[in-house]
Amino acid sequence: RMKKLNGYETAQAYFEQERLPVGGYVLKILDVKYQENSWGDVILLSFDIEEGEYKGFFANNYRAQTQEDKKWKGTYRLRVPKDDGSEQDNWTMRRFKTVISAFEESNSGYHWNWDEQTLKGKMIGALFNNKEYEFDGRHGFFTNCHSLVTVEKIRSGKFEIPADTLLKEKKDNGYPAGSTPAGGGFMNIPEGAKDELPF
Repeated sequence: RMKKLNGYETAQAYFEQERLPVGGYVLKILDVKYQENSWGDVILLSFDIEEGEYKGFFANNYRAQTQEDKKWKGTYRLRVPKDDGSEQDNWTMRRFKTVISAFEESNSGYHWNWDEQTLKGKMIGALFNNKEYEFDGRHGFFTNCHSLVTVEKIRSGKFEIPADTLLKEKKDNGYPAGSTPAGGGFMNIPEGAKDELPF
């Protein structure tokens, strides 16, 4: 007969964390941080789901994490335009303005005033898709906050779920999969990409 193991009672069992289904959700912004990076600045929005059967999903996910470096998984990185007039930057500018406009439309009386902290506590709609990952020999998909839209768009149900975001094939240029050279040999690996992984 096996003898009773000392640490058994206090050991945490591994469990499969519930995965958020792809779809559209109404979010509330809980925290806002401005991050300066060598490749460009971002506004890091931390959120949770505010309406529907998955309300509080990311708080539950956080509480359920057993490792010491628990991570809040409900995040979206909004690229800040460099304002350098380049074609790439015009695209970033349009995306930035689209998101800010969605915040203005979704929160009555709110007007963007160049203080990113004013986004805290605001409601926003979000579309989540599947995003492929490959990390430490593991491969699969996680549910990714793909884009921010108006709350009305989500509540009306008039939205399409974005196609899966797939890893780019390893190219012969020596850059790892999922990253693109951003001109001048700079890597364009999104800061904190590892943080978004589901484990």
